[in-house]
Amino acid sequence: MLRDEVAKAFKVVQDGGIILYPTDTIWGIGCDAANTEAVQKIYRLKQRDEAKSMIILLDTDNKLASYVLEVPELAYSLIEYAENPLTLIIPGARNISPALIAGDGSIGIRVSNHPFCQGLIQRLRKPLVSTSANISGKPSPQYFSQIDQEIIDGVDYVVDVDQHSMEIKNPSTIMKLSPNGQFEFIRR
Repeated sequence: MLRDEVAKAFKVVQDGGIILYPTDTIWGIGCDAANTEAVQKIYRLKQRDEAKSMIILLDTDNKLASYVLEVPELAYSLIEYAENPLTLIIPGARNISPALIAGDGSIGIRVSNHPFCQGLIQRLRKPLVSTSANISGKPSPQYFSQIDQEIIDGVDYVVDVDQHSMEIKNPSTIMKLSPNGQFEFIRR
């Protein structure tokens, strides 16, 4: 079943669509991180200010250097030892849609350990956009059943994995890294 859902989601994302999918944190809305048109669809659906960038998901930290000019060495240690999902904001974003890059040139990146996310990212061979499945300003849903119908109706595909899970998942910890190794917590 997981393989079938990855294949269906891959087709939608490859064709420029947006999906609603489970992650290692909360449910997300995503697309191909290199497709600016698809990224803009997500901004419109969420009614989100385009100045607020979204994050990308990778399946392995080996791919960080493909999307960031200079990966701080600290990033690899943080990912390896993080006990909870961790999003790193790193300067020097590249090879992704300009619509995802923050005004300071940074991008938020999380290495996902969710089997669906890993399967889709491996098949896509590109990062996947991830943003909470809510209209901007409304609370992030903890379960699939809490997602607004407007979001469900607004995506091109709803992934049929983990929809009945009642496991409480929280948003990731967010840390901003500098090339010189300094860091600050944005969200704990």
